[in-house]
Formats: sequence, structure tokens, C-alpha cells
Amino acid sequence: MTRVITNASLLPTAERAAAHAPSSHWKLMAVAMLIGLNLRPALAAIGPLADTLQADLQLNYTALSWLTLLPVLAMGLGCFLTLKLRQHISTHRLIQLSLGLLLLANGLRGVDVGQWNFALLVLTSLLAGAGIAVIQAAMPVVIKQLAGPHSARIMGFYVAAIMAGAACAASLTPYVFQWSDNWHLALASWAVVAIIALFIWSDWRDAFPTPGSVPAQAYWLATPRLLSLTTTFTLAAAGYVCVLAWLPPFLLDQGLDATQSGLWLGYLTAIEVVAGFIFPYLASRSDDRRWALFTVLALSISGFLWLALAPSHASVWIPMTLLGLGIGGQFPLVMIITMDHHPDAQKAGALTALVQGYGYSLAAFMPLLMGALRDYLGSFNNAWLVLALMYALVIVLISRYNPKHYPALRRTSEGT
Repeated sequence: MTRVITNASLLPTAERAAAHAPSSHWKLMAVAMLIGLNLRPALAAIGPLADTLQADLQLNYTALSWLTLLPVLAMGLGCFLTLKLRQHISTHRLIQLSLGLLLLANGLRGVDVGQWNFALLVLTSLLAGAGIAVIQAAMPVVIKQLAGPHSARIMGFYVAAIMAGAACAASLTPYVFQWSDNWHLALASWAVVAIIALFIWSDWRDAFPTPGSVPAQAYWLATPRLLSLTTTFTLAAAGYVCVLAWLPPFLLDQGLDATQSGLWLGYLTAIEVVAGFIFPYLASRSDDRRWALFTVLALSISGFLWLALAPSHASVWIPMTLLGLGIGGQFPLVMIITMDHHPDAQKAGALTALVQGYGYSLAAFMPLLMGALRDYLGSFNNAWLVLALMYALVIVLISRYNPKHYPALRRTSEGT
């Protein structure tokens, strides 16, 4: 395979892209997973250190929630910016710059600036969110463009890697903190992953079109379907970011210590990785993905209800497993269903960026709401119940996503 890539580098740009993509789906999968590993440590590393950060920085739960709200909000707003940037900057360059932002964001967290530490965490959260936004808007285009009929499967591996990054950050950050007795170093250690990704990604610079060949406009579906897809993504993302932010503090409330809560979040996200492989693979065997999405949403609802109604009456592994399977499957499936609405990679990618932009921007405020509920009520239980009800609404929405109707939706949208 190395010989193929080396020889391809001597070809003109168009021929290099063609030589690169068909013969190296496995390599695309590997690089997509490596990039995906970088997209959650900046968020997932915060939760297991929540008690340490609260004690050192004098924060309540509402204030701590801003370290999740801001990067997720930046992830949403950054998707809209990416649609504009892709007109002027190559896809390869955009992802390269975004990995650089993640490197900078994680690296700066290693600096102790005294009374400005919380402000620095806020700044690095925004930088990380911006980098994540651009990558999440660009990678679906990369995958659909280079993988063709294999895109659903590779999308599953990419999203599974995103969750694996969260699992690693949640599980390993407490151990780095115990070893170093320095939360700055524990958070900054994830810059190493970005360095590796930047190095590997440089080999893909000739695989994509130049900025001038990228469509200048986003692809809009008819307003009711765009609203429906956005609502679906928003509610699904809200559950994910709330679990990422508040599951460790919830487990601390149940009597576990920081290391144990981080390991349980790591276990949940490891199950998400498994689900991210399994459910997209199963869904790829049929054009109608609704049955798979119904299944994972039912699993998520069961997990949230367990946490809300019986948090301390049985082993914690049961709700962790249910939520891991549900959340791990739902995110890639929602992405795949959104991309299914158009066969053209550029238009499907633009639509996905649009849905993510609105979705993350709205979902960003759910951790703040949960943190305020925790401060006011002294418990996360009611917040888990709210999430279960929100996911029930998603089941109603996805019942309408029949792929047989997508061509008619496209004709309606492109005729307006």
C-alpha cells in the first residue's frame, strides 16, 4: 500500500485523487478514526476532574457547565462558518488548521495562570469547539467523496473513534492527574493525539478538490424536513453532551470517587464505540435505517429512566450499558440518515453541516440547564427524566424518514 501512495504522488492532482481513494478505503478508515479520536478529549476530560476544578477554581455546577456549553456552542456556530471557508480553503487545509487549533487548545491548558485559570479554560474550550466544528462539518464530505458506497461503514468507524476519544479521556485523565498531582498537565496531555493526527493527515493533501471546485452554497431541504432533521440531531446531541458533562458528577453524588466515576464514563463510552461499529454496519444492509435508530433510542430511553428512577438500587453497569449502546448507535445513524437525503457528496455534506450547526448550537444549552437544576434541586434525577422524554419525541420524528420519499423531497427543494 505504501508503494501505491508513493507512486500516486507523481500523478496530476485529479489522477492522484482517483488513485488514492479506490485502493485505500482501509487507510481512509484509519485516518478518519485518528482524526475522530481528537474530537472529544477537550470535553470529556473535564467531567472526571469536576470536583478538583470546583475546589481549585471555586466553581458551582452552573459555572462548571460553561466548559461544556461553550465548546458545543462553538461546534454549532462553526459549522456555518465552515460552509463559507470551504469556498476559499481546501478541505485538507481546513482539517489541518483545525487539528492545529485542537493542539493549541489542549496545550494551553497546561499553563497555570493563577487567578485567570478559569478564563483560560473558557478560551481553550472555545478554541477546541471551533476546531471540532470545522472537522465535523468537513469529514462527512471527505468520507462520502472518497468512500462512495462504503461511506456508511466508514462513517460508523469515524464516529466510533470520536466516542473512543471520549472514553480514553474520561478513563485516563484521572490517572494522569493522580500521577502528576497537576490538573493542568492532565488536561494538556491530550495535545499529543493532535500532534500525531497532524503528522499523518499531511499525507492526504492531494486527495481532495481545490477550493474553487467546491459548491458555493449550502444545500437546503424543504423547511419541514430540515426542521425535523435539526430537531432530531439537537435532541440526540443534547443527551450525549449532558452525559459527557454530568455523568461523572452524578456518580460522585452516588458515592463514587473521581477515578471510579471517570472509569464508568470510560466504560460507557467504550460501549458507545462498540455500538458505533455495530449499528451503522447493520444499518448499511438496508436503505431504510429507521429500525436501527428506533432500537438505539429505546436503549437510551431505558438508560435515562434507570438513572432517574432507580439510580442506587442496582449495579451501575446496567444503565451505563444501556446508554452506551443507545448513544453510541444514535449519533452515527442520525448523521447517516441526514446524508442519505442526497446522493451528491458535496450537497449531503453541506446539509449535514447545516443540521449540525443548528443542532449543536441549540444542544449546547442543555448542560447549563442540567447544571442549574442540580444547583437548585440538589440532584440530577429530574434532568435524566427530561432527557428520556426528549428521546421519546425523537422516535416520533424518525418514523417519517422513509428513504422512498427522499427523491421527492429533493425535487421539491431543488425546484424552489
